[in-house]
Amino acid sequence: MLGIGDDSFCLECLQHLDFLAKICYNKAKTKKRTTLERLERETMMKLIQNQTFDQERAFYDCQDTRIENCSFDGPADGESAFKECRNIEVSDCYFNLRYPFWHDVGAKIEKSELTSLCRAALWYSENIEIADSKLHGIKALRECTDVVIRNCDIISAEFGWMVDEIEMKNSSMVGEYFMFRSKGLRFEDVKLTGKYSFQYIENSYFEDCNFDTKDAFWHAKNVMLRDCTIKGEYLGWYCENVTFINCTIIGTQPLCYCKGLKLVGCRMLDADLCFEKSEVEATLTTPVISIKNPRAGSITVPACGEQIWDDPKAEGVVKVLCEKE
Repeated sequence: MLGIGDDSFCLECLQHLDFLAKICYNKAKTKKRTTLERLERETMMKLIQNQTFDQERAFYDCQDTRIENCSFDGPADGESAFKECRNIEVSDCYFNLRYPFWHDVGAKIEKSELTSLCRAALWYSENIEIADSKLHGIKALRECTDVVIRNCDIISAEFGWMVDEIEMKNSSMVGEYFMFRSKGLRFEDVKLTGKYSFQYIENSYFEDCNFDTKDAFWHAKNVMLRDCTIKGEYLGWYCENVTFINCTIIGTQPLCYCKGLKLVGCRMLDADLCFEKSEVEATLTTPVISIKNPRAGSITVPACGEQIWDDPKAEGVVKVLCEKE
């Protein structure tokens, strides 16, 4: 990993890290306050165990309640089990009905299963914690605020749309249009398989992640990725102020039409027609197949199979360290 003393660690990266540190500090203060409030109320929580519920709005508007080893399933096929609830905890539960957590404030879900029939599970909620659980329904998370997800298995198309502040660690994800138009993402050790991921996201940080996804990070703004692998064609088109540090990028036509793009010590594999019409500062550690018409900036690369210059407005500079004899 790069350290602050490394020559290749650019000033802009440090400024970006400072910005991210402030976000994390403010988030930590909020989480500490929320944790203290939760601890003060835990002693008053009502406990419900070992039951099955299938009615409509089974726990509507409930507060200070912990549910353990319960099943939300049955012939009544009721929706919205925990709608408009406050300070609820769910552990070792099974959800097979729709829309269980809408308009909630303070919900903790652990060791639970939300099946493929549990559609649109968490919408319009805030202060959500999900751990050691399966989320397999479509559109499982949308328009929520302050979300923490750890050690989860997610299979969900259109997951995480328009979310504000989400932390995800040690989790796997399968689905299309992941995290569309969301802000304040902090991901660590997340594995993703899907298409059209992270489009229009802002102010986000990724570390030690592995993404297999096409058309990822389109129109993303103010994003940093460190020690990540991103595989898939057409990466990052139209993005702005995106930085890759020690990343591996795999696939055709990456990073075109970008502004404020930076790559520091990155590997690029199977990469052709790179950086078309982009404003870029890049230091690469592997050869590329071809570079086409970078709009501005400088690209340093060990070798380049072909340079394409057929746009008079392309003023970028390509520095090849090992020119062919």
